[in-house]
Amino acid sequence: MAGEVEQEDHPTEEIITKEKLGSKKLSWQNNLRRFDSFDIESRTISGSRHGFNVKKWSMILHLAFQSIGIVYGDIGTSPLYVYASTFSNGVKHEDDILGAFSIIFYTITLSTLVKYIFIVLRATDNGDGGTFALYSLICRYAKVGMTPSEQAEDNNISNFQLELPSKRLKRATWVKSRLEKSNFAKYFLLLFTMLGTSMLIGDGIFTPCISVLSAVGGIKEATPAMTQDRIVWISAVILIGVFMVQRFGTDKVGYTFSPILILWFALIGGIGLYNFIKFDPIVIKALNPKYIAEYFIRNKKEAWISLCGTVLSITGAEALFADVGHFTVRSIQISTCTITYPAIILAYAGQSAFLRKHPDLVSSAFYKSIPGPLYWPMFVVAVLAAIIASQSLISGTFSIVQQSLSLGCFPRVKIVHTSTNYKGQVYIPEINYLLMVACVAVTLGFRSSVQIGNAYGLAVVFVMMITSCLLVLIMVMIWKTHILLIILYIVTIGAMELVYLSSVLYKFDQGGYLPLVFAAVLMAIMLVWNNVYRRKYNYEFDHKISPAKVNDIVNNMTLLRMPGIALFYSDLVHGIPPIFKHYVGNVPALHSVLVFVSSKSLPISKVPLEERFLFRRVEPKELNVFRCVARYGYRDSHKESEPFEKMLVEKLKEFIKTDLLLSRCDIRVPVAEIDQEELSNDRLVNGGDQIEDENVEHAKEEIKQLQDEVLEREIERVDKAWNYGVVHLIGESEVFAGPGARLGKRILIDYVYNFLERNLRQSVQGFDIPHRRMVKVGMTYEL
Repeated sequence: MAGEVEQEDHPTEEIITKEKLGSKKLSWQNNLRRFDSFDIESRTISGSRHGFNVKKWSMILHLAFQSIGIVYGDIGTSPLYVYASTFSNGVKHEDDILGAFSIIFYTITLSTLVKYIFIVLRATDNGDGGTFALYSLICRYAKVGMTPSEQAEDNNISNFQLELPSKRLKRATWVKSRLEKSNFAKYFLLLFTMLGTSMLIGDGIFTPCISVLSAVGGIKEATPAMTQDRIVWISAVILIGVFMVQRFGTDKVGYTFSPILILWFALIGGIGLYNFIKFDPIVIKALNPKYIAEYFIRNKKEAWISLCGTVLSITGAEALFADVGHFTVRSIQISTCTITYPAIILAYAGQSAFLRKHPDLVSSAFYKSIPGPLYWPMFVVAVLAAIIASQSLISGTFSIVQQSLSLGCFPRVKIVHTSTNYKGQVYIPEINYLLMVACVAVTLGFRSSVQIGNAYGLAVVFVMMITSCLLVLIMVMIWKTHILLIILYIVTIGAMELVYLSSVLYKFDQGGYLPLVFAAVLMAIMLVWNNVYRRKYNYEFDHKISPAKVNDIVNNMTLLRMPGIALFYSDLVHGIPPIFKHYVGNVPALHSVLVFVSSKSLPISKVPLEERFLFRRVEPKELNVFRCVARYGYRDSHKESEPFEKMLVEKLKEFIKTDLLLSRCDIRVPVAEIDQEELSNDRLVNGGDQIEDENVEHAKEEIKQLQDEVLEREIERVDKAWNYGVVHLIGESEVFAGPGARLGKRILIDYVYNFLERNLRQSVQGFDIPHRRMVKVGMTYEL
């Protein structure tokens, strides 16, 4: 590449002036520049999308098949309990069935199909979904992030060029500006995102409980002797089994579950079509929304309360977005439109037709509407489908916890990547066990799918409303959607969700309080961790060591320089962490090559491996001191196919080569600055303002030879240090509230945060660091 540059940019017949040399230096640097993921994701250049950019239809169909076993269990099993929850006091008028079916039909169509499949899935962050994906997308387009990676000191890392709003769309610019200037808006947006994340985790608790209880409860229809206590305990055992198989990963679980779910959808769709034709095809009239109005006029408050039941028809819709990182947008759209949506609508249509003739059987409508010969096969498949229903939100919970962890909003937990083909498929042991305990506790405590449904409905509606609010911000700032379309979304889908929220809040004291309790606990943990995380970063930044101080420390005559490479790990991106001075003060010896490494999570989902490391040299060059930022997206694994230290050293050598190659462009004139012993005396022409072509060519060749020698020596020095070995120096900072701190701050830092810190995983476990070459350096921070 360098040869091509020199051949192109070295003219043979013109005089090179200072200005021309300056412009050619810029040209060389532009040619040497490697566009990275920031440019691609911001659409400033054309480029391929990293991660899931699957274009072969065979792979898309393969993922669509696999997604059925992971994503749709929850929403697919909702026909088990929706009508029983909607008419908990019985059906009072035969046309109430038409009204309820009409509500269910338009709720599923508007929320699941229109909102999630055709709108929300467009808002994926480089292929990943969930509440934090929406938040990170907003943070990249407006400086509203509350994590250290969004601070001004990190501009050279985090602030990449984005497609700014068009001047013609002043609305987008105004909203963006207001958000960036308001600290309240920034905190509110972060809290709002944490609330949505906490509620989605709550979904992961309630989904298994209500699905398994409802399915197992069907055995009462065949064996009246089966008591509710036995049903509850059987359900608890099944739930434990569901969580125990999670460690095998989404890939294997999806392959196992998908055929069962396809059979389930075929059965409920076929039975629904059979009942629709046999009992009352006239329920097709429910497509007319006038039956919704008549239903509310006839039943008034009771109709409004019954919405707590109909909202359960879209439980699991959020999983379509939360789980998209495990698959692709196109695969989710195909499986929804071709299998899931038609089967569910037919199932509800069949139950509606059945209930028009047998309204007294509404409490067990699903099992009573099954033709006799199919009862036991359907019961077995229903139980299996209910087990699988748990999978959608469990997988979604793993995904959003990984996202929040990478953005500094969740305590450190172990992330296990369960698939070598799809990096989005993860398993988190700690979260899995906590979900299992919570699910068993809720099942044993509530014992009824109706009460669990009250709690479940509140969690579902809260998550959907939070998604809608963030989506509207994205429509305004990023997509720059026409204002009429935004208003249309708000007055249809937004209004529908607001009505549902008012209904589920009515049953707050009948179980609706539980998801808010769960959310409050999770939000408290996330807020404490994020708050102290930012305080620690700010402390390190305020006490960072200047380059001049590093120069003094390294050049200290009493300090021993020994062969080898030392990697100092820190969260600080911009500068040398204070723990370095603390280390040198206790161990007066340093390795020949020093690299200060900071791991940085960016508000994007993935950073390509070739762009993982960003290096800078600490001057002067003779120190052999470098700063390195290891950049990760919130979906990236910190454990790559090769050892971390090997990748870092290889990228360091590439940086040294590129750095010296760029310095070749820096031809200084007059040439009096060049070593006079190495160059001939006839360098200067016309008083040093211009240089003859042949002399410039000769000077550049000599400079190139000198720089090749320097490059060879530097690479040899790094290789020699690598052969001697690498030592990993880990900063173990202990934090305490500073003198004079208020009681609340002391409790926050000294007790709550330190309790979480002591009982969770250490930060170094995220890297592939050999323990036999790891040295921990302790230091106390007073925040």
